Amino acid sequence: MGISSNMKINSERLWDSLMTMAEIGPGIAGGNNRQTLTDDDAKGRALFQSWCEEAGCTMGLDQMGTMFARREGTDPDALPVYVGSHLDTQPTGGKYDGVLGVLGGLEIIRQMNDLNIKTKHPIVVTNWTNEEGTRFAPAMVASGVFAGIHTLDWAYAREDADGLTLGDELKRIGYVGDEPVGSRKMHAFFELHIEQGPILEAENKDIGVVTHGQGLNWLQVTLTGKESHTGSTPMPMRVNAGLGMARITTLVNDIALSHAPNAVGAVGHCDVYPNSRNIIPGKVVFTIDFRHPDKAVIDDMESRLRTEAQAIADEIGLGMEIEQVGGFDPVEFDKDCVGAVRSAAERLGYSHRDLVSGAGHDACWINRVAPTAMVMCPCVDGLSHNEAEEITPEWAAAGANVLFHAVVETAGIVD
Repeated sequence: MGISSNMKINSERLWDSLMTMAEIGPGIAGGNNRQTLTDDDAKGRALFQSWCEEAGCTMGLDQMGTMFARREGTDPDALPVYVGSHLDTQPTGGKYDGVLGVLGGLEIIRQMNDLNIKTKHPIVVTNWTNEEGTRFAPAMVASGVFAGIHTLDWAYAREDADGLTLGDELKRIGYVGDEPVGSRKMHAFFELHIEQGPILEAENKDIGVVTHGQGLNWLQVTLTGKESHTGSTPMPMRVNAGLGMARITTLVNDIALSHAPNAVGAVGHCDVYPNSRNIIPGKVVFTIDFRHPDKAVIDDMESRLRTEAQAIADEIGLGMEIEQVGGFDPVEFDKDCVGAVRSAAERLGYSHRDLVSGAGHDACWINRVAPTAMVMCPCVDGLSHNEAEEITPEWAAAGANVLFHAVVETAGIVD
């Protein structure tokens, strides 16, 4: 028995779940502020667990607080097919980034129950801890520990802006499991996500079949100058760290444009000291985000940045330090898993195109330890990491239907 094109998820139930989850940690402009390991994150986790248990799943929890809701298969020795994403949000996040992937996975389980579908392989719906990396940098920490990129102790020691550690906050909200991180073996992993870019909507495509993920390089730059009065310090005698940041910001833009059309780069975060309107900045700390699907290009962008930024600093008389604070190599997803996604889209009659993911996702780390693929659906104007992030119920349903078919087909329907 195979999966047929008339087998689809319950789109109204999926949408209702998305809206109910969005009531936890509301933002101030229609989105969500459910940052990782906050009280609202704990409430979202509890709701997800209750839904999973109502669907007959057993819940596992590892030492990073990642949640694994398991629906049994008919073969006790078969490795599970994993599906999921994350429930944490940006401080001014939307209702769908990550959440669609988790609740889309839950909807697969619910609809399998409704249709009495049995699979050889178990299916496990996953909520990865701290995907966003806003409160505790870097992003995708739990999946990074799972894939052996980070150590558990290193992850526990990550601090937020208030000096609170990830490990202590995980304990505080009661989500430290006993299960060693990375001990689970996967038959495959699938992640559904909104595109977070404008391509699918602009081309009127229902589905993005993600073949690759861009590599990412985060560089933190510290420029040290000399604080002095903005009114009484002559222009030629200033050692203005803010001026250095402005010129390097323009440099970052020029470097990315030189590798068009696939390279991107920007300064996304900055701290200015002493941050007073009548004091020339004596110090600035800012981060640079470079991305490209070819590692050689990322390396070239970093090399140029280091050389040309040093020239800028020297001209102004600034001290400069550059530290890599995050990053991962470009990703090529598993051809069989990608093929399952593409076949599902075609079987269901959805328009689709191949995509390179411009954002980092847990799937990018899990791809190192298991066959992995991603499904994407459009989002309005490509907007994400913004409370105005929006998708339609039809887009959500299309993505979840493709996910449903790809996951169930990979897990193997049993007569």
